[in-house]
Amino acid sequence: MISWNNLDTLKSYKELGDLKKVSVKEVMSGEGGAKRAEEYSVPMAEGMSFNYAAKAVDDDILKGLKALADEAQLCDKFAALYNGEVINTGEKRLVLHQLTRGQLGDDVVADGVNKREFYVAQQKKIADFAAKVHSGEIANAAGEKFTTVVQIGIGGSDLGPRAIYLALENWAKKNGCFKLEARFISNVDPDDAAAVLNGIDVAHSLFVLVSKSGTTLETLTNESFVKDALKNAGLDASKHMIAVTSETSPLAKSSDYLAAFFMDDYIGGRFSSCSAVGGAILSLAFGPDVFARFLDGAAAEDKLAANEDVLANPAMLDALIGVYERNILGYDCTAVLPYSQALSRFPAHLQQADMESNGKSVNRFGEPVSYKTGPVIFGEPGTNGQHSFYQLLHQGTDIIPLQFIGFKNSQTGTDVDIQGSTSQQKLCANVAAQIVAFACGKDDENNNKKFEGNRPSSIIIGDRLTPEAMGALLSHFENKIMFQGFLWNVNSFDQEGVQLGKVLAKKVLAHETDGALKVYSDLLDI
Repeated sequence: MISWNNLDTLKSYKELGDLKKVSVKEVMSGEGGAKRAEEYSVPMAEGMSFNYAAKAVDDDILKGLKALADEAQLCDKFAALYNGEVINTGEKRLVLHQLTRGQLGDDVVADGVNKREFYVAQQKKIADFAAKVHSGEIANAAGEKFTTVVQIGIGGSDLGPRAIYLALENWAKKNGCFKLEARFISNVDPDDAAAVLNGIDVAHSLFVLVSKSGTTLETLTNESFVKDALKNAGLDASKHMIAVTSETSPLAKSSDYLAAFFMDDYIGGRFSSCSAVGGAILSLAFGPDVFARFLDGAAAEDKLAANEDVLANPAMLDALIGVYERNILGYDCTAVLPYSQALSRFPAHLQQADMESNGKSVNRFGEPVSYKTGPVIFGEPGTNGQHSFYQLLHQGTDIIPLQFIGFKNSQTGTDVDIQGSTSQQKLCANVAAQIVAFACGKDDENNNKKFEGNRPSSIIIGDRLTPEAMGALLSHFENKIMFQGFLWNVNSFDQEGVQLGKVLAKKVLAHETDGALKVYSDLLDI
């Protein structure tokens, strides 16, 4: 029997707080640090590993974290989720994004449909469509092949697919898998759509409209922007657009689209990259086989997330350490720092995935919680970040836990040897140096040059950023967010905080305002 209890009611959580705190500076210095760096590591899927040696934990704290995982029934709750129980209490829905890439447990039947079969059918439908686009069977009015695909969507309909496309773009070009250039329109700011449309040949462009409800204001506004551009170019918009939506939305059977691919209410936007939301544009850009490889990597990592052994479950261990840092050590933020330019937008995707999921002040039953929940997430790729906000990370008054991601090899294999080392070696040298610098610091008589150290970090290390590795990375962080939501006893799968602004914006546009809302509307000439 699963019990949903607040974190601060758990006996193991209270005991965890009583354990002696670990000095990262002490444990990471000297030979002890070398041994620890080798031992405090957990294998991930696709040959990657999660190394947490520079975190403020030791064997006693790890035992305490295991006890917390057991008392909080993390494995049982994950099993309940992937076996189709109603985990999204706010909207009274199942949570099925893992089912888009594999089946961990029982058949899940909802609305009279086997959901795994439904998701696979949509993937096959997308694959068939993409193959026809690539072969030229589906072409523009002149019978010419499409060269560009543009996704129109916002939030989860943009951030995840965009991050994944950018992550795999150079890999696909290097490996002969690049089919169509992808662009993205998300912001309702007309400058966003204009910049994209001015940079493409609309006559050879295919547009993917993504809206589960078919009513998203920003997305439909940008669709009109695109339709005007197509009309002005003398083109039939219905021959240049496809829809990704739910079967019940007004877009589902509209003649305005070449085809429609379906998602459902059991997959939240920020968790939808493995569904048709990511599947359509990624299959068109790189081919269905590459998207399938991405799904395989995510499915392999999902299997590890179901492991009952905390020390063999990287996502659960990462989640537990994060909650320890947030609630016992009192750290408010987490920086995600990929040492890979291909992952330049991955931190932005994780901002939404994490902060929209666990940025809650009430528990699953709508009751206020008396402890902190989700941290602030931010980040940029290294080494760019080193010349930006790392000053605060190293010497600021706040200690901010760090999550590095690094790969031994570049995607393209293109490199140059300067001063006895290659660019990739320089990149890897920087991330290795930063881990130790943050942990151990540096003494100096001049306080301006003194580094206190004791800044905790972890790193995910892989050989090369491939489709499988990208899928495993996505799964790792999605499951980390899920486990942390279970520990905080919040509903990680709704996002009511997004709705209020939408409601007020509609009032502004309808000129139904008073008070401060009217003043700001007038100031902005609405």
